[in-house]
Amino acid sequence: MDNSIPEVITLGETMVLFSPEGQGPLRYMQQFRKRVAGSESNVAVGLCRLGHTAGWISRVGQDEFGKFLLKELRGEGVDVSHVTMDDQAPTGIMFKEFRSSRETRVTYYRKGSAASCMTADDLDEEYISRAKILHITGITPALSGSCWETVEAAIEMAKRHKLRISFDPNIRLKLWSAEQAREIIGKILPKCDMILPGLDEAELLLGTSGVERSVDRLLEMGAKAVILKTGAEGCWAADRKEMYHVPGFDPGIIADPIGAGDAFAAGFLAGILENRTLRECSGIANAMGAMALTTSGDYEGLPDRRELDNFIHSRQEITR
Repeated sequence: MDNSIPEVITLGETMVLFSPEGQGPLRYMQQFRKRVAGSESNVAVGLCRLGHTAGWISRVGQDEFGKFLLKELRGEGVDVSHVTMDDQAPTGIMFKEFRSSRETRVTYYRKGSAASCMTADDLDEEYISRAKILHITGITPALSGSCWETVEAAIEMAKRHKLRISFDPNIRLKLWSAEQAREIIGKILPKCDMILPGLDEAELLLGTSGVERSVDRLLEMGAKAVILKTGAEGCWAADRKEMYHVPGFDPGIIADPIGAGDAFAAGFLAGILENRTLRECSGIANAMGAMALTTSGDYEGLPDRRELDNFIHSRQEITR
């Protein structure tokens, strides 16, 4: 496989994450671990760990944090050749706060960040044209007007070159209002081939109630496949022929819920690249999402292919 031609291209902001070494309000935390946090780059890492290739387009600051992000993602196999280092704006920062074993809060310091300054000029159409899938989320257009224009331009490039477009709404109400999300994401949805929302996101965006109506509405808007996430229950998968429930996996202990949706997307797209059925793709996605819950950090719990297969088939790996 030629790593210079990523199968999946994604774009968006990745931040330096500071994760506390204990539970409770941040004001009482003294020690933090420095990590990497970004929805789109999480998906890229997940794909690379499963043996696929992925490229990430963004901006980072011309600073030590920006260099750290590039070093880490490059080390995970992600193609970062189309990331710009910006000497006028800083790399974004994020803090996690573990209030309990079941509640994780986040605080962003990303206003005016390098990634929020992305423009359509940061896109290389030839680079995008060689991929098979463009994966985008609803986070990027929420960052700034120029980021929304960048997403629009990327979609148009993908359509010109017949890439499949995957979209995870990933609604962040700390970045914009529900009304803004409905307006902008409402323009994105009809242009996407594969849509991967949570049930609550679909209901918020569409004004629908329940799985069936939400799925039907997204298919009516033009999607070829809808994968509706329903938490521990798994997901509902639908195309224009049928709809069915795909059961989830019990992760056991939940260490950190953040990043599970990105793992889900990575698993689903890996299945698509492998020409698997929609049911198989959804099963892989459920397994990836469950495995991500077991480890603290945005992508640290993402498995390689052997670990994924062992988890799905409940095989015990011999370690001694």
